[in-house]
Amino acid sequence: MKADGHVHTPFCPHGTKDAFEDYIAQARQLGFDEISFTEHAPLPTRFVDPTPQMDSGMDPNKLENYFTVLTELQKRFASEIKINIGLEVDFIEGYEVDTKAFLNEYGRYLNDSILSVHFLKRENQYYCLDYSPDVFETMVRDFSSVEAVYEAYFHTLLNSVTSDLGPYKPKRIGHMTLVHKFQKKFPASKSFTDRTNTILDMIAEQGLSLDYNGAGINKPLCREVYPYEQIIKEAIKRKIPLVYGSDAHSRKDLNQGFNDLYKGAVLVSPTTY
Repeated sequence: MKADGHVHTPFCPHGTKDAFEDYIAQARQLGFDEISFTEHAPLPTRFVDPTPQMDSGMDPNKLENYFTVLTELQKRFASEIKINIGLEVDFIEGYEVDTKAFLNEYGRYLNDSILSVHFLKRENQYYCLDYSPDVFETMVRDFSSVEAVYEAYFHTLLNSVTSDLGPYKPKRIGHMTLVHKFQKKFPASKSFTDRTNTILDMIAEQGLSLDYNGAGINKPLCREVYPYEQIIKEAIKRKIPLVYGSDAHSRKDLNQGFNDLYKGAVLVSPTTY
């Protein structure tokens, strides 16, 4: 079975408006038997999105319609492809209570979900670490170094893994090395293997899985999947389930990075663990 556990939708405020049907047709053409639509969940109402367009998360007023549309698509295409209703939920330091409350309210509608870190906090300011090279450069300046940004990212990622977000906490950690998105322009001068191994230990202990995300391979300043091969080998040692995710924001992005995954990786369905 070929599955994609990380696909965005026309409900994404910063993506394309490709129709669900276009994604589904493309997925079937590429040989996928299962697909999880995991739109960016609405951000906590108290949180001020630091991106210029403030468009990182779905409009909360559209969430009910999102569930309705996907429920109809599940029924309509049931004989052709398995469709999972999902969300990509942001872990934002300082907003854990808000996120838990959101999941307690809406988690029962989900077949699948991903927990990701896009925002880093320094003092009282938040940054969207993957927004642009310019924003990352600002982070490097404000945090004092590339290495300090990496430290902050992996610290926040570890907190996401160990956080208590209630019974509906997502079971999959998104793009574990997203901090590498601009690595060709902002290379780190040291290894963070100790940090990533600690995170993998906790992922295994918590019974979570990894989003084996192909999007980074097409990012000109990254050119590697998230996470890279060394981390995947360590994940395999710990028997952590690996779920391929294209992180597609348009139908043409489906299958991106799939052929660049570590050949020794055994991929699982997003809903089998």
